[in-house]
Amino acid sequence: MPHDHSHAHLDPESGDRRVSIAIWANALLTVAQIVGGIFAGSLALIADALHNFSDMASLVIAFVARKIARRPADSTMTFGYGRIEIVAALINYTTLILVGFYLIYEGGMRMIDPPEVRGWTVVILGGIALVIDALTAGLTYSMQKGSANIRALFLHNLSDALASVAVIIGGTLILLFDLRWVDPAITIGIALYILYLALTEISGPIRTLMLGSPPDIDSDAVVQAMRDADGVRDVHHVHLWQMQEHEVALDCHVVLDDQGWARIESVKADIKSRLKDGFGIAHSSLEFEHEGNAHQNAELYGHG
Repeated sequence: MPHDHSHAHLDPESGDRRVSIAIWANALLTVAQIVGGIFAGSLALIADALHNFSDMASLVIAFVARKIARRPADSTMTFGYGRIEIVAALINYTTLILVGFYLIYEGGMRMIDPPEVRGWTVVILGGIALVIDALTAGLTYSMQKGSANIRALFLHNLSDALASVAVIIGGTLILLFDLRWVDPAITIGIALYILYLALTEISGPIRTLMLGSPPDIDSDAVVQAMRDADGVRDVHHVHLWQMQEHEVALDCHVVLDDQGWARIESVKADIKSRLKDGFGIAHSSLEFEHEGNAHQNAELYGHG
């Protein structure tokens, strides 16, 4: 079954401008929430600020990556510069995990001895955060359809909006009923949500950096498609990986029979067409072997 791996190209200037606005909006919000959280004695506000800071870092990563990824491949980076975003994402998610565990610890300590919290400050800053999160989500909404990275940012800002609603509810309960334990309880809830996001999404960058096969491509189906080509006896030493977020590459050894060896160029064109049309693999390197001189007992995947 064909797989569509094409992605819409975003207008660079318009996209960069939107992401830049979102960065500044989240930066100002983060500073305001940290200052307000310290003033109000609200750990929930500080937790939400750290969450917003992580999203701002993600926005910066996306912005820088959009710039750097446009650089062509050179003698130093023969695969191009697209993977810088993957490396930065791994660092970002690791930091998020550390922040999440720290907030759970601090929230637990405050549950034991809840401090006084200024509810009005919490409610007001929570409301401002909700507006900023909605603005950022709106700026990235039209861009997220063409980029998995921007879509992740869009979903993060929607989740931030929900966290801001939780902070507002917590501040309101403190004002109405003096339920000071609500603030650290919400902090722990936000921290658990941060951990959930980070732990579920960190596997993607790790898989890419470990040269894992793309998760949306069935490696066995790719092998079978090559084996089904006329003139092909077998394939081995298959390597399938992601060079960048939207670029999949393959290299392997292809064993040909006598007929395939006689028309090697047409067999190569057939295999490359099957890879591109069926799986979106536009970059493939094929090494051909005649069945009478092929590797013996070679492993299907890897170098064995």
